[in-house]
Amino acid sequence: MTQKSKAAPKTGGKTGGTRKKADNDQTSQDWTSQEQLNQETVQGVPAEGEAKADAAHLDTVNNQLVDHGYLSEEEFGTVSETLQRNLATTISLYLKFKKYHWDIRGRFFRDLHLAYDEFIAEIFPSIDEQAERLVALGGSPVAAPADIDRFSIVQVPTETVRDARTQVADLVNDLTRVGKGYRDDSQTVDEANDPATADMYNGYAATIDKIRWMLNAMMDDDRMN
Repeated sequence: MTQKSKAAPKTGGKTGGTRKKADNDQTSQDWTSQEQLNQETVQGVPAEGEAKADAAHLDTVNNQLVDHGYLSEEEFGTVSETLQRNLATTISLYLKFKKYHWDIRGRFFRDLHLAYDEFIAEIFPSIDEQAERLVALGGSPVAAPADIDRFSIVQVPTETVRDARTQVADLVNDLTRVGKGYRDDSQTVDEANDPATADMYNGYAATIDKIRWMLNAMMDDDRMN
């Protein structure tokens, strides 16, 4: 007698189909969550909003520990905005002095070539000081070239300027804005409960005022016309 073969077990029934659908849904959710995480990590900003001025508030894995010390989040936001702007401005001012240092020609070449480097030596330390002040308050400076250009109030020239009076007049105008900016920011951060940063700005303002005075004095020389 021929025996009947046993029927193969059924697959894809109602229970199996439901389980398979649930597994697929969970896989889809996991993939979507991972994809969002990857996008946020690559872009460096939270999907729901734009980044603040300082890099410490970007929504990335390594920026979870933010301690502003005695400052509230609102106070820190005020102070960090000034520090980031002044940091970018000082870097741009350094680059502008260097650009004119390289380009200067004519009767005042030696005087200005040397003077520009002397002025740079006075402002250069404030770059690190402002960046580290931001870090000490729980922030993190952004310093990519595009960020420097975005925050700075000083424009680094892309063209060649060799004329002494044109260079000096341009720098005097920049230093006028930078000095006023430090004085205004000193008051702003003092009102935001940060007298230490206010003191820093007062010192930088005095240095900027001195350099501006010296450059202005050079323009009194009739030979610079």
